[in-house]
Amino acid sequence: MARAAVCPLCGRAQAAAFAPFCSLRCKEVDLHRWLSGTYAVPGEEIPADEENPDAAEEI
Repeated sequence: MARAAVCPLCGRAQAAAFAPFCSLRCKEVDLHRWLSGTYAVPGEEIPADEENPDAAEEI
């Protein structure tokens, strides 16, 4: 038997319109967490170019 997919934020059943989330609210909460820096992909920090200190922001 296949298990029902659940929302990664609240654990409710997934809704096809908002997959993999259950609602627009959970989808937007997840987006906010990415945009605010709560979630981040680990990696080395890119050093700023000394001649152009804004170079890191352009990436």
